Amino acid sequence: MRETILQFIEGLGMSPEAVVLLLAMLPIFELRGSVPVGILLFQLPVATTAIYSIVGNMLPILPILFLFEPVYRWLSRYPVFERFFEWIFRRTRRKGKVIERLKVVGLVLFVSIPLPVTGAWTGSVAAFLFRIPVWKAFPAILCGVTIACAVVTLASLGVIQLPGIFGLSPP
Repeated sequence: MRETILQFIEGLGMSPEAVVLLLAMLPIFELRGSVPVGILLFQLPVATTAIYSIVGNMLPILPILFLFEPVYRWLSRYPVFERFFEWIFRRTRRKGKVIERLKVVGLVLFVSIPLPVTGAWTGSVAAFLFRIPVWKAFPAILCGVTIACAVVTLASLGVIQLPGIFGLSPP
């Protein structure tokens, strides 16, 4: 299976580093997916995987932090988007109690927990919801992403156990 995936990626003309970077940029997948793929599938060096994963995970964050509010206001005029945003906000408020209480420290803790829907993308939405300014939110999210990268890296190497790292197992 690994060889088939690697051949497919090779056929696309993408380097493993580019794949790791792109996977880390995707919501939900983020570095919780890119780190195991880089280490376990592509067998990239740990430092290379970590750097590409952190950079990839952070690339969309500043645009999200700066553009979320104007895009939200513009799209909320349409009922389908209003319902979508309300769904996201309800879910984020429910998951983001720690952010509501601890603000910036809570944002770091929230983003650093390597579980689905606790990453940088959701942290950016939470920063908007809980009115954390961009100049505080970005470093907090970066800190959380770095901690999450360390945790997922240790799990990918088999040093610690995390549930369900995309069916990949340490070497």
